[in-house]
Amino acid sequence: MPWRKVARVVLLDPQGRILLLHGHEPGDPADDWWFTPGGGVEGDETRDQAALRELAEETGITEVALGPVLWQRTCSFPFAGQRWNQDEWYYLGRTTQTATAATGLTELERRSVAGARWWTCQELTEAHETVYPTKLAELFRRLLDEGPPDRPEVLDTEIV
Repeated sequence: MPWRKVARVVLLDPQGRILLLHGHEPGDPADDWWFTPGGGVEGDETRDQAALRELAEETGITEVALGPVLWQRTCSFPFAGQRWNQDEWYYLGRTTQTATAATGLTELERRSVAGARWWTCQELTEAHETVYPTKLAELFRRLLDEGPPDRPEVLDTEIV
């Protein structure tokens, strides 16, 4: 599969919590993980536009102040019977809108996204669940303590 351009959102609420989606392999809900909202760039849209569109589709949240790109990473993983290769940009987003409603999910997303949850940094640090990117708790702590980096941090490539 070719490399897919992806825009993700590290969405924070006024209490400093991060929104993560709960996903799983379509045929196996026990094979699950948590991840930031976002997805592939479509057509001629920019990554900024893709980030906001995906966030609205996956969470119903549209009142967002989109900030800078925090992190960039490449990853490759199996999902739904194929290998996905992605070039991901993680944008900072802030919102006061905390109710979620996934109204624009694709058919595949409807079979693989089980919900959303706001996490505190402590909850994420103590979590035993699988979370992507794998060092998200550490990155989230640094973001809260130091603010956004001056330029996007390039994260380690993840191959699952």
